[in-house]
Amino acid sequence: MNGILGLHSLLRWAMVIFLIVNIVRVNVEADQHFDELDKKWSLRLLITTHLNLVAALILYFFGENGIQIVIREKYQMKDVMETGWLRFWIIEHPLMMLICIALITVSHSFSKKMDLAPAKKHRIMSILYILALVIILAAAPWPFRDVSIARPWFRGLY
Repeated sequence: MNGILGLHSLLRWAMVIFLIVNIVRVNVEADQHFDELDKKWSLRLLITTHLNLVAALILYFFGENGIQIVIREKYQMKDVMETGWLRFWIIEHPLMMLICIALITVSHSFSKKMDLAPAKKHRIMSILYILALVIILAAAPWPFRDVSIARPWFRGLY
């Protein structure tokens, strides 16, 4: 599982970088034509996001901080909801990241719509990307979070 966890952490950083690149691109080129390079950057983000989802699903169902801890420790839903770190790993983190994936996927679908004016397309994509980035920043287990949630910056290196 350490390899999957390292991949998940690495892909998180790739997602953040691609999100920032896409946010900058759609805002700097807000009044320009939406070209193939814009579509390629959107696709890179989409692929990275969905690869991270696959790694996350493996970790959620088979990793130490996912469903396995609930099964192993025989936690009830009441226990999950009353315990902050457990609620984070079982409900909050996965749910917020699924919302991000949905936002990024919807944004990519806008990149393929030919009938939208470039300015409108860029504005919609910008809003969706910024929302996704804010949610990722809020839902990631950064090192400065509560000690039971915090994880290292680069998980694969530890």
